[in-house]
Amino acid sequence: MLKSILVSLLLIANYSFGQDAAARQKQFLIEKGVAINGYDPVNYFSGKPQKGKIKFNHDGIVYQFVNETNLNLFKKSPTKYEPAFGGWCAYAMGAKAKKVDIDPENYKIVNGVLLLFYKDFFSNTLDDWNKDEANLKKKADLNWRKFQP
Repeated sequence: MLKSILVSLLLIANYSFGQDAAARQKQFLIEKGVAINGYDPVNYFSGKPQKGKIKFNHDGIVYQFVNETNLNLFKKSPTKYEPAFGGWCAYAMGAKAKKVDIDPENYKIVNGVLLLFYKDFFSNTLDDWNKDEANLKKKADLNWRKFQP
């Protein structure tokens, strides 16, 4: 009896984790199976965005890290390093409540939070963000809630 209860609880726990991971995967910007186009989320905080090679799955989202030190820092405090708004463009989230792709080297850290932005030859949404940051940040936070399950 006790054994069957434990097995049932284990199955329920695995199912719940799987559901959370699947929901997170739908919210995050994932290209070629990894977040942030393979860039190391920890390296942004040293001012040196760089692609990583060491893969780690955190709650259904695969990140890549430049080295074991960065991986271990991430493991200790993943919420510190995960990008805001699932890695989608912060400006588009604030201005239009839309999930828009990013340029992984176009970023800003605001109050310890990694924000990523779209950039192409004609447009740099980081410039637009900087013109009205406080307002856009509030709107982006509200709009992001609409994408939560």
